[in-house]
This record gives sequence, C-alpha cells and structure tokens, in this order.
Amino acid sequence: MNTALVTSPPVSTQTPIRRWTSPLVAAVGLIAVQLAVRGWVAGRGYFYWDDLILAGRAGRLPLLSAKFLLYNQDGHFMPAAFALSWVTTRLGPYVWTGPAISMLVLQLAASIAVLRMLLVLSSARYAARGAPAAVGDVREGGSGMLRSWRGTWGNLARHTPWMILLPLAFYLFCPLTLPAFAWWSAALNALPLQFALAWVVGDALLLVRTGRTRYAVSGCVVLLVALLFFEKSVIVPFVAFTAAVLLRYVDGQDRPIRMVARRGAGLWIGSAALLLCWGALYGTVMHVSAVHSTAAGVRALLNHAVSRGIVPALLGGPWSWDRWLPSVPWAAAPGWAVMVAWLVVAAVVAYSLRTRRRVWPVWLALVVYVIAAQLPVALVRGGPNTTDELSQSLRYLADLVVPLAIAGALLLRAPRRKPQRAALRPALVFGLAAAFVVSSLWSTWSFSRSWSADPTRTYLTAVKSALAAPGAPLLEQELPWDVLSPVAYPHNRISEALSPLARPDMFAGSTPHLRMITNSGQIVDAVVWWNRRIVTGRVRHCGYSISGAQPKPIALDGPMIDNAWTAQLNYLANRDGQITVGLQYGQAVLVPVHAGVNTVYVRIIGHGTYLRIGSPTPGLNMCLGVGPVGVASYDR
Repeated sequence: MNTALVTSPPVSTQTPIRRWTSPLVAAVGLIAVQLAVRGWVAGRGYFYWDDLILAGRAGRLPLLSAKFLLYNQDGHFMPAAFALSWVTTRLGPYVWTGPAISMLVLQLAASIAVLRMLLVLSSARYAARGAPAAVGDVREGGSGMLRSWRGTWGNLARHTPWMILLPLAFYLFCPLTLPAFAWWSAALNALPLQFALAWVVGDALLLVRTGRTRYAVSGCVVLLVALLFFEKSVIVPFVAFTAAVLLRYVDGQDRPIRMVARRGAGLWIGSAALLLCWGALYGTVMHVSAVHSTAAGVRALLNHAVSRGIVPALLGGPWSWDRWLPSVPWAAAPGWAVMVAWLVVAAVVAYSLRTRRRVWPVWLALVVYVIAAQLPVALVRGGPNTTDELSQSLRYLADLVVPLAIAGALLLRAPRRKPQRAALRPALVFGLAAAFVVSSLWSTWSFSRSWSADPTRTYLTAVKSALAAPGAPLLEQELPWDVLSPVAYPHNRISEALSPLARPDMFAGSTPHLRMITNSGQIVDAVVWWNRRIVTGRVRHCGYSISGAQPKPIALDGPMIDNAWTAQLNYLANRDGQITVGLQYGQAVLVPVHAGVNTVYVRIIGHGTYLRIGSPTPGLNMCLGVGPVGVASYDR
C-alpha cells in the first residue's frame, strides 16, 4: 500500500496548520488561474454558427413550449441548454457578456466537481478486506477525509496530498476542453457533462464507502440534469461504476465488481430508471441520424482524433491550429511533435506498468472509453463529404479529460512494486504541473488567436444599429455564408437569426421600399434584376385589371425555376386593401396595397410561367403594369 498518498502523522491540537501552503490552497489557486485564462479566451470569442441558431429560436419562441424545448438540434436532445440560452438571450440579445458569464460559471462548477472527485479518489482509501481506511471512516467515527467535508478547513488541508495537483492541472488546462468551452453552444453541452462525470464519480465512491443514501440521491439528480443538457450524459453512470471498481481493484480489494454493485445499488438502480425514462422520451421526440460513414471513414476519423488530437493534448498540445472560415480551428500539431508525443505516452505507459501494480485495467478502461465515446461521432458525422479534420477540432473529445484525470489519480495511488521507493516530492509535482500548464497555455494562446478571427462580430455589431433605425420592412434573405452558411437553412434566414434584435414588423413578405442587409451588416437600398418581366397587359391604359378573390394569370416573358424570387409590382389602386401574389406553382403571399400609384416588392417562392394575383378585399380594383421578377440585389 502506498501510504505516502493517503496517510499523515497524527497532528496534535497544538500543532499549527500550514493552511496557506497546503495542496488544497494550491488547487484552489490553479482553479482561479484557469478561470482567468478561460475568461480571457471567452472575451476574445464571440457568437458562432449554432449560437445564432440558439439565439434566433430564443427570440421567436416562448420558453415553455415543446417546439422550443424538445427541438432536434442536429440530433442533440438538450432542453436545459435551450432554456439557459433563452434566458441569456432575452436578458441581452446578442450581448456576448451573457454567454461568456454562463460559460465561466459552468466551467467553475465543473472544475470544483473535478477537485472534489480527486480529493475523494486520493484520500478515500480502502484497507485490506474492506476495513476502514487509514484516514478514517465516517461510519467508524474516524477523522479522515469524509468527515473533513463537514469539518474545518484545517482537516481538509491536512488530508490533501500534493499528488492531486497533477491530475487537477491536467483537467484545468488541457487543450482538449478548449474548443468546446470557447463555443457557447458546445459549452452548454460539454461543461454540464464534465460536471456530471466528476460529481457522480465522487458520489459513487462516497456511496460505496459510506452507504449513505444522500450520495445516491445526489448522483441521480445530477445525472437527470446532465441528461437534459446533453444526450451523451448516458455514459455517466457507466463511468462512475467503472471508476469505483477500478478504485477497489487498484487498492487490492476482493471482488470489486460485486462489492461496488452491492454497496452502490441505490445509485445504479436510480440511474437505470432515469435512463429508461429518458430513453423513452428521447426516442419519441428525436430522430436519430442514419449511419453515413464507411469502415475506412471511421478508421480515419478515429486515427485523426487519437494521433492528431488526444495524444498531443496529453502533453499540452497541439501548439498550433489551422482554420478556414467559416469552420472552427482544428489541431495541427507538427508531425515531429506527434511522434514525440507518442513516444512520451508509450514511455509513461511502460513505466507505470513496470513500477506500479494492478494498473493495466486502468489503461484498458481508457482505451475502451476513447473508442466508445468517439465511435458514435465517427458513424453519424462521418461520410463522403466529411473531412478528417472534423475529429481534430477536439470539441467531441472534451469529456475525455475527466476519465483521463481519474486514470491519473488511480495511477498515482496504485501501490508501487518497490515500496521503499520515495514518493514524488512537492517540488517535482510542481515542476511537472508547471511544464504541462506552460505547454497548454501556448496551445491556448494560439487557439485564441485563430478563434478570434470571426466576421460575425463585425456583422452583428453593424446590424444592431441598422435594425434600430426606423424604416420599411425587410424581405427575407440569408445571412452571409461566413456568418451562417446555407447548410444551416432555414436557420440562416435573417427573420430567424436576427429576431432577438428586430421589432415584430421588421421582416415581412412584402415591402413598399426594397432594402437589403449587406455582408457587413448595413441596410441599403436594393433593386430587382430583370431575370423575367411581367409582359404588357391587354387592358388599355391599365395593363392587367385585377379585382375579385379569384387569382388572374399575369404572364411572364419566360419560365422561372423553383426558387425564392422578388416581384416588383407597379400598380394603381382605387383604395387600400390586400392582394394575393404567387407563382404558377407555389404558396401565395398576402400583400397590402394602398390607394394611388405605388410600387410593392413581394418575395415569392415557387416556379412557373406566370404570376397568380387576386384581391380578397371587396371593392378593390387595381391596374398592374410592367415590372421585373427576379433576384433582389444591392450595389456591392
């Protein structure tokens, strides 16, 4: 037994406690530094891609509606994330401060949960044959780690080993979590999952150790909340069970699987019930994407995820990132650095197997997790149109850092094959942690430099001011491709994405003054191309005479393909009223008209060789002249 990690000499009541030089103080300091670094990253970021979809839906839909909360977001089931995005958007439409604060709060919660988990992992040690641990047991009246949760700061500080700083620093600064943190919509998935993984693992260990029901209840509540943020949270109880089993196995206990299953039954049964209920709801409201990838595609994505993503990140990499707008940055570690990282990882694995006992299942569990966690992504997201760099974006790997921290803590506490060997000194622990942090900070800086190059900030800043000015309604158009590409249709329409910023009548199907939003976010006058024209009507001095609800055919000088078009209608009306306008094949639009000679611009979707125009307003008579039907455009 490696008692250096878990035992301390008796401390008399007269012995002063070095509270400000304890590992716990250093751990809290590391968390503070992480928040400062992540705050800097968040400050340099901005809304990106799915963030506009979340904000746009929050601007159009009520919070408590199934259409909003149970929406299928690219296969994600995340009602709690939608609710948080709704509140954030309504408090400050497209104000980045709100999302940045929410990301930092979630990150703080996840970091505290990881610290708690590592404290339990490093101090809640089992003795032979299930006897109470050397540091005490709550049920036996000991004064160890578990009692210290309710005790003084001094007790907690005394029982925190320096070794905890290594896995903690790895979690706090590992670049694997960086891309998912910086992207708001991804953070709403990734950070609650990280919190749940760490918290439920801690609850499982404490439940198995003490048998207290509150840990089963706490674990189930956290699992439920996590499932409402991200469907991948289904892995949480399996990771918790595995961690509890590995803990007992590393400590040399008999029948670890049976013991963990029996002592943690309340958590496992509660989790199973939650997963069954959640699975029924998920299957009802969601439509799972079909598998698009091939065996070769899956292998390629997994290879890039491991070699280009995970392995360099274990040393604080990838140190450099590539990007082409509008994609996210992806890890681009140099080939020589990837090779060195592989050699270092292989050396660490070999060294741990040679110097520590009972650690091979820990490495095996990690390999299984890496494959199991990434296989669904490779199967669903892969395909002939998917690049291998998808897995190098690292946002699908963020949850892996928690199992890696668990594995690190287990490896450090595993008994040595030569017990007389001295444990790592605090100075060496600090040196290793500092080297990793410096390497990770370099990767963080290079990522932030790439991530901050975002045209969305310029566009939204300008369009906020433009939409605040009075003016005629705008016809529908799409956002610039480098803000939200057509792949996101229909969410890339301005009426949806910009709804949090616009007054209710800002977007309409027709307008008396044709204007458009430029790629820089300015609102300017626009014109209609003469792709097709309304031919001259046969009614003398009138063109086409329109009256009555029955639509009349208005001939064009050629056919139009199925698309969204803008029709410029030049008319003379005897009174105010409404008309219906549509192509030969397509949905008709209800358009207001006004008495006198006027022009109205109408957005219509469809195809055919003529327009259909009628008037449901009794007594309205209208003459229609020649005009263009085509693409609306502004002078670039």
